[in-house]
Amino acid sequence: MSALNAAAALEPDRPGDGDPAAAGAADGTGRAASAAAEAGRRPGRVPAQLLLPTLAAALLLVALLAVGLGAYEIPPGAVLRILAQALGLDLGPVDAQQAAVLQAIRLPRVGLAMLTGAGLATAGVLMQGLFRNPLADPTLIGSAAGAALAAAAVIVLLGPTAGGGALAALATLGPAALPLAAFLGSAVATGLVVLIGRGSGPSGFSLAGVLLAGIAVNALGMAGVGLMAYLASDEQLRTLTFWNLGALSGASGPVLAAVGPAVGLALLGAWALVPALNALALGEARAGHLGIAVGRAKAGAVLAAALATGSVVAFTGVIGFIGLVAPHLVRLIAGPDHRVLLPGAILMGALLVLGADLVARTLVAPAELPIGLVTALIGGPFFIALLRHRRGPL
Repeated sequence: MSALNAAAALEPDRPGDGDPAAAGAADGTGRAASAAAEAGRRPGRVPAQLLLPTLAAALLLVALLAVGLGAYEIPPGAVLRILAQALGLDLGPVDAQQAAVLQAIRLPRVGLAMLTGAGLATAGVLMQGLFRNPLADPTLIGSAAGAALAAAAVIVLLGPTAGGGALAALATLGPAALPLAAFLGSAVATGLVVLIGRGSGPSGFSLAGVLLAGIAVNALGMAGVGLMAYLASDEQLRTLTFWNLGALSGASGPVLAAVGPAVGLALLGAWALVPALNALALGEARAGHLGIAVGRAKAGAVLAAALATGSVVAFTGVIGFIGLVAPHLVRLIAGPDHRVLLPGAILMGALLVLGADLVARTLVAPAELPIGLVTALIGGPFFIALLRHRRGPL
């Protein structure tokens, strides 16, 4: 997918290219948010009042299926009785084993799947808005590779068979060392990409320069992961395989307690940037004329995307496709207004990851497919079909 993204993203960066909202505002119709809203109301677009409740209902339905289906199946009636009991209601007798499986395994896994999808989709919206291209994603600009490299270094250098050395202070953080390192790795990689690409164009922010730098940083990050795999012990190597395939098997209460606040903070930061993202669709100069602090908006987008990507990758490994396709699907359905695009992409991303995890757990049960394989095998051809048969602008 990266080669496809790069080829599409290297198209000339014109204000409003491929974005009806930007095109309308560039003709002098008013502020960016108003133009985006007008584009979202054009014929064929699904209004937010219909799209968001539909996605939320679909997500709830798939979540109820996911907590019951698997190698150990829990009937829907039993699921409802267990959930009701957790809320203090009595709908009938509850099997203790079913309750233990649902509460200790299924619910944390469903929660992590939804947080993963929401975080990756949010990062995708931010990157696509920042680079003004619907085919940009966190993987392409090095965020995920930086997070994976940092996490791999923690696994190998701070693992059970590794000595403390200069990293002894980080080791004292215990379980918090992994997500903290992943977040820092994601932030450093993304910041490095932006820094390298800033001076490569007359505007100081060349899309082509940034994305080419992202390809290089991504390659270096994955090479570093390969080096860590070479240095790893057998036990560490099995753990590192997790990063190449992605998995939600590590879901637990403490993991949700670590990922939830980080993803929630990233979502809040992204929502605060919605007016800036709508304005940036016009180009940086016009966004500045509309009163947007462009430099602060770009820094905020990078930080929020790094937080979302790093916190998720720390526990799930690199899961492709979601950050690219979830925002793209919502944009095709509802238009480019980020006031609808962001919450829609969050729900769509959660739905896609939850559905992929359900397939991974049930298709070859009692064995389990890596979720990264499922998202690639299902999402890749689906996205190619969308590109092949789409009509009109993205």
